[in-house]
Amino acid sequence: MKNKQSYDVIIIGSGFSGSLTALCLLQSGLSVCVLEKDRHPRFAVGESSTPIADMILRSISEEYDLPWLKHFSRYGSWQRHYPDITCGLKRGFSYYKHNPHEQFSTDKFHANQLLVAASVNVEQSDTNWMRSEFDAFLAEKLLEYDIPYFENTEVVSVEQDNSGQWVIDAFENNNDLSIRADFMVDATGSPRFIGKFLGIDSLNDGFETKSRAVFSHFEDVKPWKNYLEENGISTNDYPYNPDYSALHHLLEEGWLWMLRFNNGVTSTGLLLDLQNEDQNSSESPNETWNRIINRYPSLEDLFEHAVTATDPGKMLQTGRLQRRLKRMTGKNWAALPHTAGFVDPMHSTGIAHTLSGLEKLVQIIVESGPNKESLRDDLSAYEQQLIQELKLVDLLVGGSYRSMDHFELFNVYTMLYFIAAISYEQSRLRGEIPSHFLSAGREDIFFFVAQSYNELKHITKDKISVNQVKDFRDRVKNRIEPYNIAGLLDPDANNMYRHTAVEF
Repeated sequence: MKNKQSYDVIIIGSGFSGSLTALCLLQSGLSVCVLEKDRHPRFAVGESSTPIADMILRSISEEYDLPWLKHFSRYGSWQRHYPDITCGLKRGFSYYKHNPHEQFSTDKFHANQLLVAASVNVEQSDTNWMRSEFDAFLAEKLLEYDIPYFENTEVVSVEQDNSGQWVIDAFENNNDLSIRADFMVDATGSPRFIGKFLGIDSLNDGFETKSRAVFSHFEDVKPWKNYLEENGISTNDYPYNPDYSALHHLLEEGWLWMLRFNNGVTSTGLLLDLQNEDQNSSESPNETWNRIINRYPSLEDLFEHAVTATDPGKMLQTGRLQRRLKRMTGKNWAALPHTAGFVDPMHSTGIAHTLSGLEKLVQIIVESGPNKESLRDDLSAYEQQLIQELKLVDLLVGGSYRSMDHFELFNVYTMLYFIAAISYEQSRLRGEIPSHFLSAGREDIFFFVAQSYNELKHITKDKISVNQVKDFRDRVKNRIEPYNIAGLLDPDANNMYRHTAVEF
C-alpha cells in the first residue's frame, strides 16, 4: 500500500542547496518535502566559500528567520558557535606559477605569485566547508524543523497531471511513496535526474573552458608556506598565510587546487586542460595524479608523505566538467544553478553561484502564489539569468586557462573576476539584490570581459611579445578603472593585494 502525501513544493536532493531551499520555503509558509537518493554524511567537493556566498547566507538568515545560519558566514562565528563542524580558514585567493622539472622560484617583486585578500582579518574570513559534515548538519535541520525528509529513496516515476501538479512515485526503505506537489526543485547538482525523468539533455558545447578533474582529500600534506620558507622564499610581505586561502598552483597541464581544513585534511585536485591533454589516455586517476605531481619538484615535496584521507579513501576523476541543461526551468519546475550547469572550480564560484540562484528561486516560488502567468514569466527570466551567468563565468575561467602559460597575462586577466565580484558585493552593500551573479547582467561588465577575452584569444595564438603584454595590461586597467576600488593592477602592489575585501 502506497503512502500518499501532498505538498506545495518537493525538492530532489539534500545537499546544502536543497536543504536550505526547503528551510527557506517552510519559513515562508509553504509545505515542503525533500527526497534524497543517498544518506548523510557523504563525501562531496565544492568547498570554498567567498565574500559573496557569506553575504547571501546572512541575507537568507535574516529574511527567513534562520538565526543559526549567519554563524556559518564568517570563520570567527563558525568557530565560536559550531566548532564541531569542520571547516577551514580562507583569507583569500592565491596563485603560483610552476614550471615542469623546476623548483618553484620567484623574485622580490613576486613575479610568479598573486595573492588577493578577501577579508580584513581572521575573524571575518571566509571558510572552506567540509561538505560531508555541513550538508549532514543541514539535513538534520530539516528534521528539527519537521520537514518530511526521505533518505535512501529511489524515485521511480515523475509525471504531471492535467492541472500541472507533480505526481512522484518513489521507493524508500521498503515503503512505496506517492507524493503530489505543486512545484518541483531539482537540487541534485547533476543533470541526470532531469535527463532521466523529463528527457532534457545536458550540453557541453559552446563553452570556452574545457577541463576535467582528478581529486581527493589528503592527510599530511606539507604546508606551502613551510616549503617556501625552507627554500629561501620570503613571505614577510604576504597579506596572509597562503595555506589559509584557496591555493591555485598553475601548471603546464592546468592547475592544482588546495584547500585546508582544521582537522588536518587538505582537499586537493588537478584541473586538466583538455585542450592539451590526450583524451584517449587509459591512465587510472592515481597514475595521472602521480605523473603530473612528479613533474613539479615543489609539489612532489608537498605530497611526499601525504596519504588519501579515509573519506573518500581513493583518488577520483571526472569527465569533462563543463555542462549546461538545454532547459533549466519549465511548467512548475526549476533547477538550482549547480544542476543547471557548471564551468570549473577556478576562482571558487560554485557555492556563491548556487546560493545566488537559491535566493532568487525561493523568492519566485513564494511570491508567485496562485499566479501561474507570473510564475512562468519569472522562471523564464531566472533561466535567462542562469545562462548569462554561466557565459560570464566561462569567459572568466576560459581566459584564465588561455593565459596560464604566461603568468603576467594570467595576472592581468584574473583581475576581471575580482572586479565582477567587487561590483556584485557593492550592490549588496547598497541594499540591492543583483539580478545576476557576478553582475553578469550589467552590460558594461559583461562587455569588457568579453572584449578582453577576445583580445586575449588573439594575443595567445602566436608567440607573445613584451609589448603585447604591456598593451593588454594597459587596456584592462583602463577598462576596470571606474570599478577598481581595490587598487588592482597597481604596479606598487607587487601582486600582493591586502585591501580588496568589502566593508560589511
